[in-house]
Amino acid sequence: MEKYIGMVLDGRYEILEIIGVGGMAVVYKAIDHRLNRLVAVKILKDDYLNDADFRRRFHGESQAVAMMSHPNIVSVYDVSKNDGLDYIVMELIDGITLKQYMDQRAPLSWRETLHFSIQIAKALEHAHSRSIIHRDIKPHNVMILKDGSVKVADFGIARVASAQNTLTKEALGSVHYISPEQARGARVDNRSDIYSLGVVMYEMLTGRPPYDGETPVSVAIQHINGTPLSPSLLNSDIPTGLEQITMHAMCSDLNIRYSSVTDMLKDMEEFRKNPTIRFTFLPKGSVSTGAGNPRVQPAKQPNPANRQKELEREYERQDREERRRRIWMIAAISLAVVALIGLLFLVLGGSGNETTTDSSTASMDTVPSEIEVPKLVGYIYDENLPKEYSNIKLVANESSYIYVEDDDKYPVGVICDQRPAYGEKVAPGTEVFVYISLGERTDKMPPLKGYTAENANILLKALSIQLTILTDKEFSDDVEEGRVVRTDPEEGTELKNGQIVTVYISKGREIKMQKVPFVEGTSKSNATEAIKGRNLEVQIQEDYSSTVAEGYVISQSPEAGTEVEEGTTVIVVVSKGKQTVTLTSVVGKSEAEAIEELDGLGLKANSTKVYSDIVPADHVISQDPVGGDEVMPGSTIQLTVSLGPEPPPSSEPTEPSSESTEPSDEAPEPSESGNP
Repeated sequence: MEKYIGMVLDGRYEILEIIGVGGMAVVYKAIDHRLNRLVAVKILKDDYLNDADFRRRFHGESQAVAMMSHPNIVSVYDVSKNDGLDYIVMELIDGITLKQYMDQRAPLSWRETLHFSIQIAKALEHAHSRSIIHRDIKPHNVMILKDGSVKVADFGIARVASAQNTLTKEALGSVHYISPEQARGARVDNRSDIYSLGVVMYEMLTGRPPYDGETPVSVAIQHINGTPLSPSLLNSDIPTGLEQITMHAMCSDLNIRYSSVTDMLKDMEEFRKNPTIRFTFLPKGSVSTGAGNPRVQPAKQPNPANRQKELEREYERQDREERRRRIWMIAAISLAVVALIGLLFLVLGGSGNETTTDSSTASMDTVPSEIEVPKLVGYIYDENLPKEYSNIKLVANESSYIYVEDDDKYPVGVICDQRPAYGEKVAPGTEVFVYISLGERTDKMPPLKGYTAENANILLKALSIQLTILTDKEFSDDVEEGRVVRTDPEEGTELKNGQIVTVYISKGREIKMQKVPFVEGTSKSNATEAIKGRNLEVQIQEDYSSTVAEGYVISQSPEAGTEVEEGTTVIVVVSKGKQTVTLTSVVGKSEAEAIEELDGLGLKANSTKVYSDIVPADHVISQDPVGGDEVMPGSTIQLTVSLGPEPPPSSEPTEPSSESTEPSDEAPEPSESGNP
């Protein structure tokens, strides 16, 4: 089934993954590259792809279904053939099946049941109006969307699968919802869908189907001959009107059952408007003699005290029917034995008429009326075995060959069971049915690595054997979280029926935490070794430092002691030593030019202004340090700036005016050191 994953059908639909497996087809999630949307692609299984007649019907019916358009029916976008494949392209539904919903919440409230049932009925009404019968209405084929709306799926496949009107393997798979006429192999019409809808409503209301049994055939027979318990006996909260609608839809008599979904919908709407109404249903052709509407009566409130008595009477009735069936079966077997003995007397008595009474009596004494069934279990069955037991008739046909649970005890070809059993007393010539071992049923573990847990479970359940599937989780570096890492047994291993299989699901990459070591002040090599020793990565950056020697760590990030995930990168800043700047000479330049040039070197300036007869005002007379010296970035350079010539003294001596912008509070007195 997984062989189609990655395939592009018709150059358009790319298969992505399995999202469901049914009896006849596998549903895949795909992308429609032409319209750039996700779709569901249903591809027939290989068994049906080899049936040309089935494929022809499937293609024709699916095209008819594609013509339907209704909000409660899963839309069919395309029906196509590609490289020997027949497939349907449908809308991809984001929701769950009604079966899954009921598994979580059953029984449903009557309001919820009515809400879902009306939508299913509307879908069927639309299909029936186009002469399309579903034939396989069941909770598994009803999708519930997140907004509570309902969509019915699988119209085309259900119709084609029932084309032969026989109780097929697929029909048996849906036997809890099959109509009596389907179970009998008779012709079906739209009323078969109505019956199945009634069964679905019954299960929604009660939390269980109306009939159940040990085998599919026994359930099918109950649909034909049985009478289910009233839903209200199982759930007293069910209103009478809704119970009547459900049971009327499930009526085995076609003359009494709803003749159309439209009629059923009318009653549902009447009940929805007035949940206290009560219906009276008449067979086709019946005439009501009463006035007014004979189909609707005021509801009679049920007496809670009588419900238990009704339930007990119903169980007693079923017990009586079961006892009667057993008595009739025993009587029939007894009559058959008596008839066989009588026949033997006639045959043997006729042959002895020519002899004397004594010899006749002696002859009768030699014919046993009963024989003991021999032990056949454990013997190899071959064509000569029946000849060895002439007093019984060994019966072995296609259904005699069965798989066993222990092929060490019953190897292939060995009789593993018999009916009647060894030692039972039977009449001569009785048929003894034998079961012949086919050995243990086996299959192979499929490749599941990389699949989602849900899809892996679907693939395992689709095998020909029953498995006990366990799941476990483990970390994985190469498989994303939620997908299969490995299986035990591993891929390709032969599996036996009932075997335990463990599927290991990825928890993603294991996250291990480490504390960042303290490396500040250590050498670059020691810091690198310490960090990598904790399974962390190192990123080295370099910078100048006036306090940390070259080649040693100035700082780190994250800081020491921080818990980080293994593989995290720790940034380490390593010293390149002290950074110096070569000072240029700014003597003779204007104060503004000098400050700008020093600022460009990352240096600061502090100006002292003095009178000078030589250097023009606002120009640098001298600097400290001098040009060519190496200084640290950010150092302050002392500049002596000219105020121009000193003004002549006046009669009233005044303090010289100063326009210095130097940071000191008072301008220094002119000194000889300030003159060039």
